[in-house]
Amino acid sequence: MLKLKIVSPERIEFTGEVQSVKVPGLMGNFEILTDHAPIISSLQKGVVEFDGQWLDVLGGFVAVQKNEVSICIEKSE
Repeated sequence: MLKLKIVSPERIEFTGEVQSVKVPGLMGNFEILTDHAPIISSLQKGVVEFDGQWLDVLGGFVAVQKNEVSICIEKSE
């Protein structure tokens, strides 16, 4: 399991445990699974997907370390 926290300037959008997370990286979409290598990446406009839920985003950043995923987003309305 991954510990996921998604924040926007307005509020905490999601916090909890998930199986996987798909994010729109600058070089294309990629998926984060348990035991993913540490990474920090910028995000482009697209969709963040996690356990059947999704958020439209205009951009942001993702950081992964030790099964903890932190995502800071600019949310699309």
